[in-house]
Amino acid sequence: MTRSAAPAAPTAHDLPYLRRCIDLARVALDDGDEPFGSVLTYGGEIVFEDRNRAAGGDATRHPEFEIARWAAEHLTPAERADAVTYTSGEHCAMCSAAHAWVGLGRIVYAGSTEQLVGWHAEWGVPPAAVAPLPIGAVAPGIPVAGPEPSLAAELRALHARAAGIES
Repeated sequence: MTRSAAPAAPTAHDLPYLRRCIDLARVALDDGDEPFGSVLTYGGEIVFEDRNRAAGGDATRHPEFEIARWAAEHLTPAERADAVTYTSGEHCAMCSAAHAWVGLGRIVYAGSTEQLVGWHAEWGVPPAAVAPLPIGAVAPGIPVAGPEPSLAAELRALHARAAGIES
């Protein structure tokens, strides 16, 4: 199995987009869903954004998966390769695969899978139904950046609230 390089750090340019993802995650949580939000940029502009919508019973309604679907329908292969996905949490295995299958470019995340798994273990939250794999284990060719330390406390508080934990 090929090992991917360690994720890079997000840049100052990435921070406003990551902030928007956190805001979308808060909207999802306020609407009774898990706190995840994502945006897709092309040419420095947000072209699509969404938040988690899995509470209705369809566990595939992750914003990263919706980005892959939208991009496949609306962007050329070259545009998809140049697009950047920003997300509040590192892609799950399903979303990493969808991202790779449609040929999207760089991924930047605020919080890592490792962080979320650690928080859940600390709070006694049962493991997810899918193995908590990092993006590079599923889609090793995609450049990634994250996590962003300046957003960790806020992201942790959102996930604590989702788990019924007072942070």
